[in-house]
Amino acid sequence: MQTSADRQDRHQYPAHWEADVVLRDGGTARIRPITIDDADRLVSFYEQVSDESKYYRFFAPYPRLSAKDVHRFTHHDFVDRVGLAATIGGEFIATVRYDRIGTDGLPASAPADEAEVAFLVQDAHQGRGVASALLEHIAAVARERGIRRFAAEVLPANNKMIKVFTDAGYTQKRSFEDGVVRLEFDLEPTDRSLAVQRAREQRAEARSVRRLLAPGSVAVVGVGRAPGGVGRSVLGNIRDAGYGGRLHAVNKAFPAHIEEVDGVPAHRSVRDIDGPVDLAVVAVPAEQVPAVVAECGEHGVQGLVVLSAGYAESGPEGRERQRALVRQARAYGMRIIGPNAFGIINTAPDVRLNASLAPQMPRPGRIGMFAQSGAIGIALLSRLHRRGGGVTGVTGVSTFVSAGNRADVSGNDVLQYWYDDPETDVALMYLESIGNPRKFTRLARRTAAAKPLVVVQGVGSAPQGHAVRATRLPHATVSALLRQAGVIRVETITELVDAGLLLARQPLPAGPRVAILGNSESLGVLTYDRCLAEGLRPSRPVDLTTGATAEDFHRALTRALADDTCDSVVVTAIPAIGEASPGDAELAEALRSAAAAVPGKPVLVVHVELGGLAEALSAAASTAPQAVKAPGTEGGAHPFRPAERLPIAGAERPVTAGAVDSGSSAATAPPEGTRLIPAYPAAERAVRALAEAVRYGQWRREAMDPGKVPEYDDIDEKGAARLIGELLARGEGLTISDAETCELLGKYGIPVRRALPAPTPDAAAEAARFLGYPVALKATAPHLRHRADLGGVRLDLADEDQLRRTYAELTELFGKPEELRPVVQGMAPRGVDTVVRAVIDPAAGAVLSFGLAGATSQLLGDMAHRLVPVTDREATSLVRSIRTAPLLFGWRGSTPVDTPALEELLLRVSRLVDDHPEVVAVTLEPVVVAPHGVSVLGATVRLAPPPARDDLGPRTMPAY
Repeated sequence: MQTSADRQDRHQYPAHWEADVVLRDGGTARIRPITIDDADRLVSFYEQVSDESKYYRFFAPYPRLSAKDVHRFTHHDFVDRVGLAATIGGEFIATVRYDRIGTDGLPASAPADEAEVAFLVQDAHQGRGVASALLEHIAAVARERGIRRFAAEVLPANNKMIKVFTDAGYTQKRSFEDGVVRLEFDLEPTDRSLAVQRAREQRAEARSVRRLLAPGSVAVVGVGRAPGGVGRSVLGNIRDAGYGGRLHAVNKAFPAHIEEVDGVPAHRSVRDIDGPVDLAVVAVPAEQVPAVVAECGEHGVQGLVVLSAGYAESGPEGRERQRALVRQARAYGMRIIGPNAFGIINTAPDVRLNASLAPQMPRPGRIGMFAQSGAIGIALLSRLHRRGGGVTGVTGVSTFVSAGNRADVSGNDVLQYWYDDPETDVALMYLESIGNPRKFTRLARRTAAAKPLVVVQGVGSAPQGHAVRATRLPHATVSALLRQAGVIRVETITELVDAGLLLARQPLPAGPRVAILGNSESLGVLTYDRCLAEGLRPSRPVDLTTGATAEDFHRALTRALADDTCDSVVVTAIPAIGEASPGDAELAEALRSAAAAVPGKPVLVVHVELGGLAEALSAAASTAPQAVKAPGTEGGAHPFRPAERLPIAGAERPVTAGAVDSGSSAATAPPEGTRLIPAYPAAERAVRALAEAVRYGQWRREAMDPGKVPEYDDIDEKGAARLIGELLARGEGLTISDAETCELLGKYGIPVRRALPAPTPDAAAEAARFLGYPVALKATAPHLRHRADLGGVRLDLADEDQLRRTYAELTELFGKPEELRPVVQGMAPRGVDTVVRAVIDPAAGAVLSFGLAGATSQLLGDMAHRLVPVTDREATSLVRSIRTAPLLFGWRGSTPVDTPALEELLLRVSRLVDDHPEVVAVTLEPVVVAPHGVSVLGATVRLAPPPARDDLGPRTMPAY
């Protein structure tokens, strides 16, 4: 009879090893430890494996598992013997196990650090990347249990398994003996293994989103029998968009005699559908969703869009309902958009899917859009549809995802899809929260290096429906980190669309130099002022006067674009009066032909909305369905419409500018590759969008050479590790003493100027004699520390008499010495007082911050931030990115300070925090930057066990 010791003789069940993963084809599986309760599952799994796969596993015919085999493969101590299974629908599809061995190859226990590993994958699931995912997870388990090396014996003909090991990226050794290939590899992650892992993650997550956005067949579950309702509306939207796949309507209440609804095949259950269903759109009450998910899972549906509400947004009960929904869907290998979603759109001509509540399909284009909020999703689509009062148009939508509560598919997944989507040139995202900031920043940096990523991030707390990791970083800091990653961070939906439309069809500016020309002196001056305010370098506006003809505009734009001192051009226009004023088509052709000569420079138009001008401009370039008429066929138009659809040079197929009927519903999209000139109803909107494009272009150029993390010969990394270990042995988390802080920082070449306690006037005098005059007397009480503005810091005390008088003044003003905690410190060379901080945030990771010391910088929030590890180029930009940076470089005739020494200090702090994640907080304040050298006058360091880093472990989906 088994005892509890027999069942689990070494460790309790390690629930933290359980994980959901996305496989190579976009499906999902669950990985978990194998237990004694899995005997029947193991036998059933083995029966479905082919004889060939069994032979490759056991090197001999092995038709069935014996009772002894089943016992061995299901009884593990979770230390020296571990087995993991990949499951779908609760059934095994693959297994992996390791057995710790000694140098003699026999079973062993710690401290032996080698183990034999073996896999078995069901034939139907081979080629899906299951073994690669299992290898990542079993390697992480082994490292946790003190195993540093795996050995595997594989038959030479088993090429698939050999490839799993060799492609993993670990440092390995290969040999051939007795007809068997023996592979040995270290389990310590390498740069290559992390790169392989992240490349696999990108491909898998991108394919999982692609399966949702480009399904071959769709079922809408919850289609009402009467017109109206969410399900019936979505069914109509899919049908009316021209979806080319198979479409089905499902409602369990359909009478048996109903075969069609609105011309779409009708079914009472997903199970009744003949043939595969790739996507199910669920629009039933929340309490009915579990039954629908079960039907979909059993039928092999690949993904769900859950429009139903009543989940985490409704409170604790709904939150638990949402967790159960995700667990149920993942058990069947399905991914979910939603719940409480607005839907998805894909305008690709071979898909044309509008599985959303948007009643009209947007024009196909090059912008990908993601919104967590349904209301914001509606607003975004409306901005691109709108004919009047907005940015006149440039492009349409490639894909649109409204994720709702984003219980499963998130912005990170959609970024993975957009990264290599050939149909998307610009990505726009509205994020109410960021569930995994560390991963989002990594993905955003990679995406931004290939295509613009424009983001609006909510400032308030995350909506109830969102599972968000806690972060201690202020919103401004998170925004700064996003900008560091190349994200174009804007504040409003209007700015999101303005910047996105410019970037979708215009080249990136080569620099900040802007030419301004137009027929309004006032509008030109206003544009000039806005350029200065945005940090651009505008030239004086060229006034063409209100009598300017189309030829005048053409000549002026030609000259501006040909000027080597110009990187972009803003054309300003107001309605002209007189018979000689150009018509819209004439002006459009004039600007188009001028721009054709220099395709590498962006051109924008700023117009004034008067009379029919705004309507004509918006109609000319709206992304709503339109039809193009021949010039001159419309009547009653205003004589001056400067923002016609204007192709720019570089287009594969030129388009003749023409008037557009804003009332038509027929869609006419610009030819592929055409660059269209955007027009804005206000100078500040155009210039702000241009400034974002300029900054992004600069980031792209700098990202090509990100710099390096320098090595310093005087850093004692091992000594610092020993010291940290000794200090942490005293407690879980502690702020170490001044002496310990100086010792630790000293091991990284960061000297701290010594300060001696002065509890009495005599002690102060003795400290001053030891340090040497002149000295500083400082109060270190929390309310006075670093507050020279309150009088708690007295400098340049030249002798003992002056020191004693100052000591008496401080105690008279602020209280007893035990309250002030005064210290005496030798004077540092004069310079600029700065502050350097580093903190490890549980959500975002390690962050290095820099700014000038003092209350003014704190009030203004004038701090710059970078993610650790910081490169030499990033340290240089960090110093220069605060608004008060001119004080470091000789502002108003002052002496420039030693910024290279400051940058080196920043790099050393970055190295300290990166090398030792137990250093969870560092503050150096003040750091005096002198004309020659830097002096650290105060420092605090906090140690704690490092927070877990999921970005270095195996691939997993967010836990639910």
